[in-house]
Amino acid sequence: MAPITTQKTIFKVSDFLSWQRSGSLVLSPQFQRNSVWKSGTKSYLIDTIVRGFPIPIIFLRDRLTDFKTFEPKREVVDGQQRLRTIIAYVAPSLISDFEDRDDFTVRRSHNLELAGKRFSELPQEIQRKILDYEFSVHVLSPDVDDREVLQIFRRMNSSNYALNPQEVRNSQWFGEFKTSMYSLAEEQLGKWRNWKTFTIDDIARMQEVELTTEFCLMMIDKAVQGKSKTKIDNAYEFYDENFPERSELESRFRTVMGTIDEKFGDDFSRSPFSKKTIIYSIFAVFYDLLFGLDSNLKKTKSNSIPPEQVASIKLAGERIQNGSAPASILESASRRTTNPKERKALTEYILQASKSGK
Repeated sequence: MAPITTQKTIFKVSDFLSWQRSGSLVLSPQFQRNSVWKSGTKSYLIDTIVRGFPIPIIFLRDRLTDFKTFEPKREVVDGQQRLRTIIAYVAPSLISDFEDRDDFTVRRSHNLELAGKRFSELPQEIQRKILDYEFSVHVLSPDVDDREVLQIFRRMNSSNYALNPQEVRNSQWFGEFKTSMYSLAEEQLGKWRNWKTFTIDDIARMQEVELTTEFCLMMIDKAVQGKSKTKIDNAYEFYDENFPERSELESRFRTVMGTIDEKFGDDFSRSPFSKKTIIYSIFAVFYDLLFGLDSNLKKTKSNSIPPEQVASIKLAGERIQNGSAPASILESASRRTTNPKERKALTEYILQASKSGK
């Protein structure tokens, strides 16, 4: 089999609009899937373009020049949903089969400046930024036949790499809750690294985002609880359109994370509290001391934590580390602590130590 020739180039959004207007862009060849993107996904794409962030490569195939229009046809091999989304937003009249599901605007959770506005309502500098946005494009030659194109498309859309639950959530949800959880986790990147709770691979696979979500659900539900895929999934869905307690929850999350970092400093990475098995419980302890685990998410000032309480918490950590803590606590701390019983036991042990001063 002869190697397939691919030309690597750059095209602007305006180029694709021009081709769509002239009829030289084949947006939906037979091997492409139908448009299935949700409005949140589409909103996220437009915000990505406005911010100038890169998006995946577009694959096209050149077709033979049309004898009537003298225009070469360009067939979309991979990138149909991205291109349809952009064309539908910028110039919906160019989509001949435009449907209700093609109609969308940018969500406020993605970009407050653009929220709810049509392309025609955007400031000219934003319109220009969208029109001049450049795609990396790979163009297959006309002699690549349909069987080869289908094989290429299927290979690009298949993988032996199994997505973990958080990676699946990242591909499904684009609303208020997802935006909040990812923003909070990204803000704390320096701490995650310094604390050594997660490896580079863990962070690449969004495990710190999932833990951030667990912390936030604890605050919302006012309870220490076990790790539940269903509960996390439901939160991303339930708060997708509206997350009314977002501001206060984000503020409290930052306060707790900042307080832990301030009170422990570099010692935190050397304590047992930085481990995946225990960090949920230490977050719960500090949250309880600062705000109260059973408190409503209404704007309030955090409590202060005196030095002697911090010293008692550190002592509890030393006992876990050197094996002098109660056997049940040592057993809980040594496991992959994701069930409610063990998390509650660890949290209660550390809380009692902080309040007893011993």
